[in-house]
Amino acid sequence: MYAVRYELIKKCKQSGARLGRLHTPHGVIDTPIFMPVGTQATVKSMTPEELKEIDAQIILSNTYHLYLRPGHELIKKAGGLHNFMHWDRPILTDSGGFQVFSLGPLRKITEEGVEFRSHIDGSKHMLSPEKAMEIQNALGSDIMMAFDECAPYPADREYVKKSLERTTRWLQRCKDAHKNTENQALFGIVQGGMYKDLREQSAKEITAIDLPGYAIGGLSVGEPKELMYEVLDYTVGLLPENKPRYLMGVGTPDILIEAAIRGIDMCDCVLPTRIARNGTAMTSQGKVVVRNATYAEDFTTLDPECDCYTCRNYTKAYIRHLIKTNEILGARLLSIHNLRFLLKLMEDVRQAIMDDRLLDFRDEFYKKYYGESK
Repeated sequence: MYAVRYELIKKCKQSGARLGRLHTPHGVIDTPIFMPVGTQATVKSMTPEELKEIDAQIILSNTYHLYLRPGHELIKKAGGLHNFMHWDRPILTDSGGFQVFSLGPLRKITEEGVEFRSHIDGSKHMLSPEKAMEIQNALGSDIMMAFDECAPYPADREYVKKSLERTTRWLQRCKDAHKNTENQALFGIVQGGMYKDLREQSAKEITAIDLPGYAIGGLSVGEPKELMYEVLDYTVGLLPENKPRYLMGVGTPDILIEAAIRGIDMCDCVLPTRIARNGTAMTSQGKVVVRNATYAEDFTTLDPECDCYTCRNYTKAYIRHLIKTNEILGARLLSIHNLRFLLKLMEDVRQAIMDDRLLDFRDEFYKKYYGESK
């Protein structure tokens, strides 16, 4: 038995989107789901209790950052990541691969792994498939991501082919090094860039290694949205129907809806908390840049359709004041709201799937949020 199991509840007759449940050691997750990102064992500015209040069912943490600070051995001594950060719901940890590859000249890729210099103090480290598994086993996350290479966009076809083949070899090494299969699920990652035949090759190789779930990586790396959707259209169907499908690193409302329509079950992104710190809110009527002067005397709520703590208690004028004076509470209130907005969006997506009307829901949402049918 896998540590994580996917249960298909229903398919939307209008769109083909999937309604499901993901069973994990720390609870059941309703899918499709958006997963808030807690890079350094915290979703920025949010307490675990606040995350539960907005109904975050699962959060992410980052192998690379936790390896550098405070160190996976320390977290293991604390009883694992759940204990360390006071979170008793599911956690997914990424492998650190994306962060390492983002270091550019500070890293060197070999068959063994990636040699890199810390962005903190310049110290030299080697992150390999075996090391990524050692770290994630120590963290004790419910879902662990395989160590892969995320090719940039654009990238030469021959480079992408060599990269995806190395990712396959690394996945087998990850599976061999994984020491806690009863309590932690390892997910493989399909690569292949923007090349259809390479995506097909990668999907065939990755899914041949039997695992409880699979992700699609290498998207949302600078390519146009239309190209992302095109790649999703021919890649999602290459993944097993009876296992969860995870699209990595996306968090705008339109992509979350389009991903669900194409059969994706899980998405994550730092976007909602990042734009919150910059003074921007996602609302049912579209983005609101609260720091703008037009809201200086606006004593209405951020979003009359939102049920979050922020919208129940504070005005745009007050939140703008907090943002303009660099008060921490401003970022906190907007983070609470933006995360709740995306989690509520996915609740609505799940209901639309249940009602066989996800395409209609998409059109209605786009008209309100973007002012057009998109």
